[in-house]
Amino acid sequence: MPEPHRVVIVAFPGIELLDATGPAEVFSVASRVAGGDRPRYLVQVATGDGGPVATSSGVRLMADLPLDEVNGRVDTLLVAGAIELVDEAVEPVIDREVTDWLRRAASRARRIGSVCAGAHLLAAAGLLDGRPATTHWLTAARLAADHPKVRVDPDPIFIRAGRVWTCAGVTSGMDMALAMVAEDHGQDLALAAARMMVMYVKRSGGQSQFSVPLSGQSSSDDRIEDLRRWIAEHLTDDLSIEALAARVHLSVRHFSRLFRQRASTTPAAYVEAARLEAARRLLEGSDRSLPEVAAASGLGSVDTLHRTFRRRLGTTPAEYRRRF
Repeated sequence: MPEPHRVVIVAFPGIELLDATGPAEVFSVASRVAGGDRPRYLVQVATGDGGPVATSSGVRLMADLPLDEVNGRVDTLLVAGAIELVDEAVEPVIDREVTDWLRRAASRARRIGSVCAGAHLLAAAGLLDGRPATTHWLTAARLAADHPKVRVDPDPIFIRAGRVWTCAGVTSGMDMALAMVAEDHGQDLALAAARMMVMYVKRSGGQSQFSVPLSGQSSSDDRIEDLRRWIAEHLTDDLSIEALAARVHLSVRHFSRLFRQRASTTPAAYVEAARLEAARRLLEGSDRSLPEVAAASGLGSVDTLHRTFRRRLGTTPAEYRRRF
């Protein structure tokens, strides 16, 4: 029996409790479901000084070791996230001790991941430069603004770019952990763990299914929210910025400014992300050919399909289908 896969979860004061315990439970359940004399995963929590930290919920999270004692093999290194309200705005918390340690130590890990706003710490350590990444939809615009070298996509539940993984808000860390189990030990074990936890092994849709209704509650202007829903149902239509602006009876300039304010991204980037999400679902859940996937998702051609997957996901459609 091989050695257990070592997972180190980095925590600091104020993190969301589920950012750490959610993935940890997925790995634990996978070990229990797999059975055998030796667990499939060894999960450890590391903090700055090795002591407990208070999470955003007030629950104290115990640590197994301090950061400077994370030595030897690390198969998966996960960084939890924290957010706070500053002048009624949601801001990611950047723990400088953690980011400094990541710059020194991350190269030793076979796989690196962030949960929720933990992506901001990976970005601050330079680990997301030149890669596609996601984070909680509430802080995605801030991630893009603070780190222009990172290709931020605010919609996916999680993104894998080589050995670096990022995911959306809080519970999506469990989705990402299930995908890691599938990569490590096969789809059957991931499915068994998902059933045990009463989870979908692959959640359909992206963050927009949550961010649209939630963000719409605070505004009396529903035109952009209605348009986003319409886009999802008309991916093969003309979705140029001119056509979209005309649909909501706004000038292109006013529409662009309003859309970015409401959706935390540009109209073109949002349309491409929606089409990419549709292509991913078709690749995951059907046997349709690449030309059919390109046409049905609105990406149009196989060349565009390939370019979009390469740029945003760091892989090809065919490779994505094989993995998922």
